Amino acid sequence: MPKYEHKRKPEWLNIQVKTNKTYNRMKKMMRERGLHTVCEEARCPNIHECWSERKTATFMILGDTCTRGCRFCAVKTGLPNELDRQEPEKVAESVEIMELKHAVVTAVARDDLDDGGAFIFAETVRAIHRRMPGTTVEVLPSDMKGDYESLHTLMDAGPDIFNHNIETVRRLTPTVRSKATYDRSLELLKRVKEVAPNTPTKSSIMVGLGETKEEIIQAMDDLRAHDVDIMTIGQYLQPTKKHLNVERYYHPDEFEELRQIAMSKGFTHCQAGPLVRSSYHADEQVNASSAQRRIKYMKGYEEQHETELDQVNF
Repeated sequence: MPKYEHKRKPEWLNIQVKTNKTYNRMKKMMRERGLHTVCEEARCPNIHECWSERKTATFMILGDTCTRGCRFCAVKTGLPNELDRQEPEKVAESVEIMELKHAVVTAVARDDLDDGGAFIFAETVRAIHRRMPGTTVEVLPSDMKGDYESLHTLMDAGPDIFNHNIETVRRLTPTVRSKATYDRSLELLKRVKEVAPNTPTKSSIMVGLGETKEEIIQAMDDLRAHDVDIMTIGQYLQPTKKHLNVERYYHPDEFEELRQIAMSKGFTHCQAGPLVRSSYHADEQVNASSAQRRIKYMKGYEEQHETELDQVNF
């Protein structure tokens, strides 16, 4: 694989911003409902494309303040916010108004909560399913501190895709991620398959942090060894000068080569490119049968599982 070294951001990372009425309407709605999205908080380069076309949006629940401080992430850290018990319905209402094909539900890490936020995650998934049974839902939680009982709580809601990002290669994990371990993330992805064998699992890495090609391929092998189905690979971009430096920029040809290698490893889908993020074109990664499983699941959902939020002791 040829290497393309750059001291400055290359031309293929220049983003042509295009907004329309749909994008502006969605942004206004988010502010009116007090909702947070990773699209905005993490400064995603694809926000204008996704929102303008109403393909997908990534909602960030459990507040906007993370209890961890990963050195690649632009989401603010500090003391956690009070939980908004109406958040699941607010998110579901927004998904309905936006008429999204695919909704991604992620969250700040809430290590202060006993379940890592799994219950609110599950209620948000169910709320979306009730309002929009044809919309597929992807969850992107933290590692929940390795609490696999909480994983059961989340998976009981029946998400269409379970996504958890390893973010980088094994060697760089201690530098890049805070309070997370490479093996715990892999174990979480493996446990999902044990709990819900038919649910596709997904993970993502950023490149440009100093990893080698061999380490990237090893990460692919590690993910496949833990039955991960989908992988995304994108370029790390430094959010602010306080975050990790970009060691180098990968050329689009390099991303295509990595995509082909990933597919040869047995992933069912791999999205790779300079501007690819974990949720980029996520709607394309769910097949039509997922929506059918969703409708069937909701019809059979037992009333006793629909616990009122105000009865739960957080």
